[in-house]
Amino acid sequence: QVQLVESGGGLVQAGGSLRLSCGASGRTLSSYVMGWFRQAPGLEREFVAATSRSGATTTYADSVKGRFTIARDNAKNTMYLQMNSLKTDDTDVYYCAADHTRRRVGVRTIEYEYWGQGTQVTVSS
Repeated sequence: QVQLVESGGGLVQAGGSLRLSCGASGRTLSSYVMGWFRQAPGLEREFVAATSRSGATTTYADSVKGRFTIARDNAKNTMYLQMNSLKTDDTDVYYCAADHTRRRVGVRTIEYEYWGQGTQVTVSS
């Protein structure tokens, strides 16, 4: 079993940047497909970005494409989400997720087995 912990959230003005990190303990992340999701109160958790086990394949939600970059450093057992040109609509709790049973990158919450506790990102106008 793998434990995931997000960090790097906070308050930033619109147009600014933040970098989220997702660290793991218990297992090496190199065997896990990983992703970022976000959720606002009362709404469903939505896909943001995902990366393959090696990091060679990435996919993004249309709403963040060109602004966010997902990356992973398997040697450090860490995944990142670089968020640039932030908008007020990006305000959410961000969650990292991991799965070792699927070979392809997933965009649905059901495709991920392990989840972090979330980190709040607030973008002010």
